[in-house]
Amino acid sequence: MSGPLAKGWSFRLAGQTRQGGGWQYNPSNGAHLGDADLWALRGKLRWQPNDRTTIQLGGHFVQDNSQVVTAVPVDRLIGTQPLPDYGMGRQATWSARPEFANLVGRGAGLKPSEHNQYWGADLRIIHDFGPATFTAISAFETERQGEYTDQDGTALSQADTYRTIDANVFTQEARLNGAALHGRLNWVVGAYYQRSRMNQRFFFDYTDYTARGYMMATSFGMNQESVSEFGNVSYKLPHNVTLWAGLLHELDDRGITGLTSQIFGGKTQNFMPESTAANQFAGQVGVSWQFLPQALLYYKMSKGFKPGGFTANNTQVQAQLDPFKPETVLTYELGLKSDPVPGRLRLNAAAFYNDFHNQQVVGTVLIPNYGPLSEITNAPKSESWGFEGTLEAHPFGHLFVLQNIGWQRGNFQDFPNVDRAATNAYHKATNQWKAIERNFNGVDNGSPKLTLNGSATWRQPLPAGYRLDMGPDWQYRGSQAITVGGTGFYRLPPYFLLGAHVTLHSPSQLWDITAYARNILDRRYAESGGMATTTYFYIPGEPRFIGGRIACHF
Repeated sequence: MSGPLAKGWSFRLAGQTRQGGGWQYNPSNGAHLGDADLWALRGKLRWQPNDRTTIQLGGHFVQDNSQVVTAVPVDRLIGTQPLPDYGMGRQATWSARPEFANLVGRGAGLKPSEHNQYWGADLRIIHDFGPATFTAISAFETERQGEYTDQDGTALSQADTYRTIDANVFTQEARLNGAALHGRLNWVVGAYYQRSRMNQRFFFDYTDYTARGYMMATSFGMNQESVSEFGNVSYKLPHNVTLWAGLLHELDDRGITGLTSQIFGGKTQNFMPESTAANQFAGQVGVSWQFLPQALLYYKMSKGFKPGGFTANNTQVQAQLDPFKPETVLTYELGLKSDPVPGRLRLNAAAFYNDFHNQQVVGTVLIPNYGPLSEITNAPKSESWGFEGTLEAHPFGHLFVLQNIGWQRGNFQDFPNVDRAATNAYHKATNQWKAIERNFNGVDNGSPKLTLNGSATWRQPLPAGYRLDMGPDWQYRGSQAITVGGTGFYRLPPYFLLGAHVTLHSPSQLWDITAYARNILDRRYAESGGMATTTYFYIPGEPRFIGGRIACHF
C-alpha cells in the first residue's frame, strides 16, 4: 500500500507471510517437515521539500521460524549401520536428542529449522545541484540467527548442528554523479564505508558417532571494517562509439577473536586471535559500438577481488585459523546486445574468460586422529571460460518465448591440496587417517558446464476483454562437484525440471487467477550437497507441486 500523506510527503507499506508447504516426512513415525513460517514488514517514508531534493527513510523487520529441508545421506565411510535408502524422494529421517535441544536452549521435539530475526533501517538523501547530483545512503542491519540442521540425515545423532549468529553492520555511501559536454560525458565518484561485528557459536552433537561420542561447541567473534573509493567515467564518441573506465580502491581489515572449542564433559581449547588485511585495486575499461540502430557490440576488461578471511566452524588446531588470501580475477568479455527484428526477436550474448589468482575454494584439511574437514583455501592459479545468452522471441501473434543459456568450463592450473576421495579410500582400507596430497593441476573446477532456463507463453484474448496466458517452463543444470575433483557421489547429478502455468487476466487488470505446476515429471534431484563427519549427503529438491495464486490490485 502506498500513497500521499501531505504536500511533499508519501509513504509505502508492504507485508508478507509464508506458511506451510512442507513435503518431507519420516516414514517411521509420520512426522512432517519443511513448513514455512515467516512474516515480514517493510515501510518507507519519503519527503520531497522541493523538486531537487528527496529524503527517504526505510525500515524492515523479518521473523523466520521456518523448517528446512533435511539432508539425505548417500555414503558413509565409518559405521556399520546401513543408511536409509530414500533416494531424493519425500522421505527423510532426522533426530534431535532432548539433551542437545536443552543445550542450545530450544524445546524438545526440535526439528531442522530456522529461528531467525532480522531488522534494519536506511536513510537516503538525494539532491540535484544541477551540474551534479549528490546521493548519501546510511544503513544499519542486524541479524539474530539460530539454525538447526541434521547433516547425517539419520535417526542417529552423528552430525547434528546448531548455529547461532548475533551480528550487526553499518554502511555509509556518498557519491556524486553528473554529465557534461551536452551529455556525452557521464561520471560518478564516491566512497563507501562498512563496519560489521559478529559473534557465532556452532554446537555439534556427535553422541552416536563412535569416533567421537560427545557434544561440543565452537565460539568466536569476527570483526570487519573496510573503506573504499570509486570512480567511473564514460564518453560518447562520434559514430555511436562509447568508451568507459572505472577504478575502485578498497582497504579491508578483519580479525577473528575469542575462539574456543569446548567438548562438554571434556576439555576446552582456547585459540589465539588472528587478523588479515587487504589493500586492493579493482577496475574496468571497455568500449561499445552501436553499429546498427538495433545492435550494439562491446568489449570489456576488468579486474575484481575478494578480501581474505577465516574458516572457523569446527576448529581443532591453531593452523586452521591461518587466514586464506585475497582472490583476484582478470576478466575479458565480448558481448552483443541486439534486436534483430524489433518487437519480434531480441538476442543478447557474451563470451568471457576469467584468469584467477588465489581463487578461494572449499578445499580439505586433515586433522590427525580426527578426520577430514572442509576449509576455504586458495588455488594459486585457475581459469574458466564460457558464454551466456538470452533469446526473447515473439515469432507470431500469440506466442512469446524466453530462453537463457549458460555454458562454462574451467580448471585448476596449480592447486596443491588434500585429495579427499583418496584420503577417504585410504582410511576405508586401513582404518587410519593419512592425508593423501596431490596437485589438482588440469582438474576440472567442478562447476556445472551447462545451465538452461526458459519459458513459452501463449497469450490468448477472450471475449469481454479477458485474456488467458498459458505455457510450459523448464530448467536444466549440469553435474556439479561437491569436493575438488569429485566423481561418483562426490558430484551432484544433472537434472531437468519441467513446469507449466496458466493465468486468467480480468478486463480491468484489477485481478488475475493463476494455476501452476512445478516439476511436473516428479523428477528426484539434488540441489546441493556436502559432508559432515564422514557422511556425504545431498539436499533434495522439491517434488511435483501444483498450486494456485490469486492477485488483486486496488
